Amino acid sequence: MGPGPSTPPVLAGFNQQRRWVLVKGLLLLAATVLAAYLAVVLGAFDLTPGAVLGALLGREEGRAALVVWGIRLPRIAASLVMGWSLGLAGLGTMSLLKNPLASPFTLGISQGAAFGAALAIVAFGAGNLGAPALAGQSGGYWSLANAYLLTGCAMLGSLAVTAVIVLLARVRKMSPQAVILAGVALSSLSLSGTILVQYLASEVEVAAVVFWTFGDVARSTWREIGLLAAAALPITVYFLRHRWDLNAMNAGEDLALGLGVEVERVRLTGMLLCGLLVALGTAFHGVVAFLGLLAPHIARRLVGADHGLLIPFSCLLGGLLLLLADTAGRLLVGSGSLPVGVLTSFLGAPLFLYLLLKGGPR
Repeated sequence: MGPGPSTPPVLAGFNQQRRWVLVKGLLLLAATVLAAYLAVVLGAFDLTPGAVLGALLGREEGRAALVVWGIRLPRIAASLVMGWSLGLAGLGTMSLLKNPLASPFTLGISQGAAFGAALAIVAFGAGNLGAPALAGQSGGYWSLANAYLLTGCAMLGSLAVTAVIVLLARVRKMSPQAVILAGVALSSLSLSGTILVQYLASEVEVAAVVFWTFGDVARSTWREIGLLAAAALPITVYFLRHRWDLNAMNAGEDLALGLGVEVERVRLTGMLLCGLLVALGTAFHGVVAFLGLLAPHIARRLVGADHGLLIPFSCLLGGLLLLLADTAGRLLVGSGSLPVGVLTSFLGAPLFLYLLLKGGPR
């Protein structure tokens, strides 16, 4: 019996699924563009669409151009790049450790970076709390040399926590739940270290550390945004190139080894790259809680478990969620001083509790 003219049901279902994924991706991009447009237009200083377009094209000068190029566009770019990085780092830690509760915040990686950065601010004078920072505006927060020092200390703190997590997960053969508990312990240790550094600091240094740890995308300049984007792009490419390795590892380590995946090398390299992203993002924008947990889980509900789709969707969702949170905080307060980390914590904490309860008493 020869093949019929109609498309086989399996192939038809596959094509239908691909179309739905394409539609979801286009809707997500459209939502991001719309959120960015609203973030430019809305605020304490109202701008008309014509004024925004004129400022973008260089035809508008004065306050409109200053607001667009000096305040709102850097915040939008920082939100998208920071959210992209945290979404990728969150998905990476979940997949590499095979733990749905793993994220840079729940594992203590963000807190490790925070401790390193606080130590740099107090012990090495890497941060200056100036008027632009107090006003919640971008620019003038760190000099270039101090930014490198702050980033280096934050990187050492986050990579130290990452190394401990990897050792506990692989050498001690700890369960996924035990790894999360170890992350909570490391988070508490890093937090205690940060408190000790603040106790030994002067009043101005304490104010700088406290303001920095709030989590805010308003303080970074185009230089910091460019540095984070320069790190996020190749790391994203790395994870995309290893998407099939991650799929195989999620199906089981024995299966992955049988398929030729170098599990230990992929896990170690991936975790170190996730730690690097978190270090850079935390150094420039402070601690943004739970975003690395939110974006991958929403992406998984949208496109399934294939990392070829999970990676771009997690990155885009991370940027969109952080941009929406920053815009909402700016509109609620008016001055732009509400830390974005507060809103992400309000969103992420219920999800974290839901995942814990869903896992049952294991």
